[in-house]
Amino acid sequence: MRRFEETAGQPRPGISDLLLTTRGRRSGLFRRTALAYVRDGEADGEDGAAYVLTASNAGADRHPAWYLNLAADPAVTLRVGAETFPATAHRATPAEADRLWPVVVAAMPSYAAYRAATAREIPLVLVTRTGRGRVT
Repeated sequence: MRRFEETAGQPRPGISDLLLTTRGRRSGLFRRTALAYVRDGEADGEDGAAYVLTASNAGADRHPAWYLNLAADPAVTLRVGAETFPATAHRATPAEADRLWPVVVAAMPSYAAYRAATAREIPLVLVTRTGRGRVT
């Protein structure tokens, strides 16, 4: 996350990264996680394009904590580049996932290996902006 701050939101050249802030499902505390993403322009048109996150947990047999947190409370905050804004998350429907997995794997080929490494279905999460206002 320090590298995210130091590079104005571009810590890994060629990879789109963002910071996701969720509310802990048990603690109620805010939790921030750096994640790679792709955009889904079909979600609401280009201006409302969703950020697609992959709950891969590097192919582990359990969901990552950030996914469990947003499943409990879908109101999240995203930081993309220098912009921070409120957003809402939802798990991709089966049709959305079928359409998006090739896009996700094209952007990050390691996700194909993560899918092969686990018996669990790795969720894709679509996150859309809920307002234009900046949050702190």
